[in-house]
Amino acid sequence: MLDQTIHLCFLSQDSGLAEVIARALGDGFETRPSTESHFNRLNGLRQWCDIFLLDLRLASTRGDYEAGLRLLDEINKIPSHPPTVVLCDAENRALLVGVMERGAYDSVTAPPNMIELRLILRRAYKFHVAEKELERFRTDSRGTGKLHDLLGTSPAMQELFGLAQKIAPCDVNVLITGETGTGKELLARAIHQMGPRASRPMVAFSCANLPETLIEDELFGHEKGAFTGALACRRGRIETADQGTLFLDEIGDLSLGLQPKLLRVLQERSFERLGGNTTINVNIRLICATNRQLPEMVQQGKFREDLYYRLNVVQMHLPPLRERRDDIPLLAQHFLQTSAQQFNKKVKRYSQPALHALEEYSWPGNVRELENAVQRAVVLSEGQTVDVWHLPSIIRSKSEEVTFNNSYEEEVRQFKRRLLIRTLRECGWRKAESARSLGVARGYLHRLINQLDIRPTEEETTLSAHREKLPTIKQVM
Repeated sequence: MLDQTIHLCFLSQDSGLAEVIARALGDGFETRPSTESHFNRLNGLRQWCDIFLLDLRLASTRGDYEAGLRLLDEINKIPSHPPTVVLCDAENRALLVGVMERGAYDSVTAPPNMIELRLILRRAYKFHVAEKELERFRTDSRGTGKLHDLLGTSPAMQELFGLAQKIAPCDVNVLITGETGTGKELLARAIHQMGPRASRPMVAFSCANLPETLIEDELFGHEKGAFTGALACRRGRIETADQGTLFLDEIGDLSLGLQPKLLRVLQERSFERLGGNTTINVNIRLICATNRQLPEMVQQGKFREDLYYRLNVVQMHLPPLRERRDDIPLLAQHFLQTSAQQFNKKVKRYSQPALHALEEYSWPGNVRELENAVQRAVVLSEGQTVDVWHLPSIIRSKSEEVTFNNSYEEEVRQFKRRLLIRTLRECGWRKAESARSLGVARGYLHRLINQLDIRPTEEETTLSAHREKLPTIKQVM
């Protein structure tokens, strides 16, 4: 995403300012100034540009922003319009905040700080890409329609989607691993819907934190009179899933006493209800999921080895959200739109600090925690923008990383570290591009990286190495 040139349309009467900003932004941006005579072609301009940079001072009279505000309203009427970053006088703080309530993505004081402007424009571009991806997913039958509600453009998720499409038509058992909240059941449903049993039921059951007798009754059912209170015959989940798919979540919690019975179902395709002698034949596809390490449990004698190999015909791993941070803007925007529709709110976007907080948080609860956080923020927001104070306190505190007991030097060090990490991620961990974005020498950037002990994650290192192998635009030309 960051390898693309960002097309910026600068709406301003000041051609000199447009030229200065175009030169200062440097590589990675292509700026096209638009004078008043071109403003009536906004709908055409949006086909080319990724971001509108609107100079609110369109009128000759200082402090007269009516023309600029009207143009902002016109931009917001354009279907699927690019995000708008507004430029206005520094002393009018109320206006800087007010334009965001009128639909601007963000606002910048004039004259702008170029480091701040670059970061805001890059975030606006990421927001624009996320919106376009969501639109593509809605209209492309090969997108989320075939993978249920799963979203993700990161390399890890794209590889997972490709594997799911390959194995879905093959009637094999699947073991899905991953932390809680990563979307294991959604992946199971996607595989079921793409497979030959899609017209038959998918029956889901979680083995977590339930007594053995209850799990046995839920899975195998019982005959009338099998135990006290069994007043009628009851079909279990296995029988209900006949000709379809059975999804067993948290299979690692299945007791050793029930594991041989499940193994028999997989081997013999038959079972008996509790209290019964009649053999019932079933034809099911089994998909299991767990957040536990089954190989370790096999070594410890807590999980049968033969059952493990029966379940683990194809293993799929859902990465935690912290290992696919590129997907956070896409997921956050999707949850914002669905929550706004669900709760009848007018929220359309995140403020820059809010989106930054979402990207920096570690998400121990993964996608489920992100969805809950966004729902909370949408409910609390009053206007069109989710701000950082609408987010749960733990997300705000992790983003701010402020400790009042710190010394002045430590606070400055933490600020530098956050700024460098954010810029390096924005630039795909390219040192030269990051140095240009920050306006510092490359050697000084390297010294700061070493002093502040900044290291990319394993996934970021792999992606950076891959990008370095790609030819640049200048090399191609």
